[in-house]
Amino acid sequence: MNAPNQSGWKPEMGEAGTSGSGPATASGNRALQLEEPLIFELGTRANCGVDFGQEPGEVAPELGKHLRKEPLTLPGLTEPETVRHYTRLSRQNYAIDLGPFPLGSCTMKHNPRLNEKVARMPGFADIHPLQPMDTVQGAFEVIEQLSEWLCKLTGMSAVAMTPKAGAHGELCGILAIRAALEARGDAREVILCPESAHGTNPATAAFAGYRVEDIPATKEGRVDLEALKARLGPDVAGVMITNPNTCGLFERDMKAISEAVHAAGGLVYCDGANFNAIVGKVRPGDLGVDAMHINLHKTFSTPHGGGGPGSGPVVLSEALAPFAPTPFVRRDERGRMRLVEERAAKDLLPDSFGRMTAFHGQMGMFTRALTYMLSHGADGLRQVAEDSVLNANYILRSLEDVLDAPYGASGPCMHEALFSDRGLAEGFSTLDIAKGLIDEGYHPMTVYFPLVVHGAMLVEPTETESKQGLDRLIASLRAVAERAKAGDESLKSAPHYAPRRRLDETLAARKPVLTWEEPETPAGIPVASEIGGS
Repeated sequence: MNAPNQSGWKPEMGEAGTSGSGPATASGNRALQLEEPLIFELGTRANCGVDFGQEPGEVAPELGKHLRKEPLTLPGLTEPETVRHYTRLSRQNYAIDLGPFPLGSCTMKHNPRLNEKVARMPGFADIHPLQPMDTVQGAFEVIEQLSEWLCKLTGMSAVAMTPKAGAHGELCGILAIRAALEARGDAREVILCPESAHGTNPATAAFAGYRVEDIPATKEGRVDLEALKARLGPDVAGVMITNPNTCGLFERDMKAISEAVHAAGGLVYCDGANFNAIVGKVRPGDLGVDAMHINLHKTFSTPHGGGGPGSGPVVLSEALAPFAPTPFVRRDERGRMRLVEERAAKDLLPDSFGRMTAFHGQMGMFTRALTYMLSHGADGLRQVAEDSVLNANYILRSLEDVLDAPYGASGPCMHEALFSDRGLAEGFSTLDIAKGLIDEGYHPMTVYFPLVVHGAMLVEPTETESKQGLDRLIASLRAVAERAKAGDESLKSAPHYAPRRRLDETLAARKPVLTWEEPETPAGIPVASEIGGS
């Protein structure tokens, strides 16, 4: 029998989904797998974890109509109760420090702790964007060195450091392209986006005021070069292409694509989210790219900003360098570093399209990225790409006999292996594979993306996974795939061992429950009032 706690919460073993051998427990816990209610169910609004003094007769009259008229509806918990609640929740979360995070096209790799140590050094962690420039010379040096590395690795002429993340970098690149075209009096209005490009590319182009048109992929999963050439014309401002693309393949015709776009008067934007696969091996500038964002928080550690800020500098070709945004860092005649703002930029960069953000980029990510580069060196960064590609191909070839690999015959993949749900038993889908993988103790791979493949499963192992770790992941994926091919009905209700069972995801998306409401007794009286609440 599951006993309710003081607030009326009662663990439901069916909902918790902690199935397995052994008797049911009164708490709902299973040893160290702890059942955790909502924080509102733990505490009550009748109590408060903090002692407040007597309120004066009149509180903050200057607040006027903004003065609170009703009690604050927050649960009252003590500090240890609050700490325990969030600590128990953290134990139910999957993280890169627990095991492989095989999200495709996301580059969730290990973040070296050295980078974190350096980012927390005094002079990096405690500086303020409004400090006098003479007091942040070291930070400016980091930005300058990082800029040099990014230009050398990409073979580009300049870099804009202000964009805060990948999509922000895309916008920066497209705005630079628009500024360059307007400077020559060329009012083009179409951006071409191949089917194999990232989904943010067409959204960015539309946000910048362009009309977006698709370019189909070939049966091998790459851009249809002839279809692209046939669409080029005086109304095409450029192309937004992802390379390596979202099918995990290198665009072999990239140079020919760039030449055709340039010949038609357009410019080439490359989505650099997958730069991890080619860093140190290929320079996008040599392929004719005019602008490319680089996710520092993916390629150079701290995957996806570690849940926090990202950083997406944009490298620019010689043709686009004069149109880079402000502010930027320059050395003055005395050798001191200066942040060039709008007024000073009128002389140094008169064609700049303007400002992207209030301040100059994300210092924490700059510091981590430069630390990563310096600790790896040029040869180490090259090995990053080689090992990420090796690991992805190991997964592809190890599973292609049990999972359909739609582009397996197109040659080696790059940083990620792509599978589909073709060949599974009737009624079984990609979602069943993903949920079954949770029972195996792994975060699922990216599912149903890219859209050009039905029931897609995109796996990116990254370079930081060992062969032993990959073998364990492969064994789990193989076991789940074999169950799906054999029609194992238990897979339809997976996960069985997660803190919660499978949700009705369609209902959850259409009618999400975003706020907690206090349960009522049959008489319609709130539970809290029965235990002293008001």
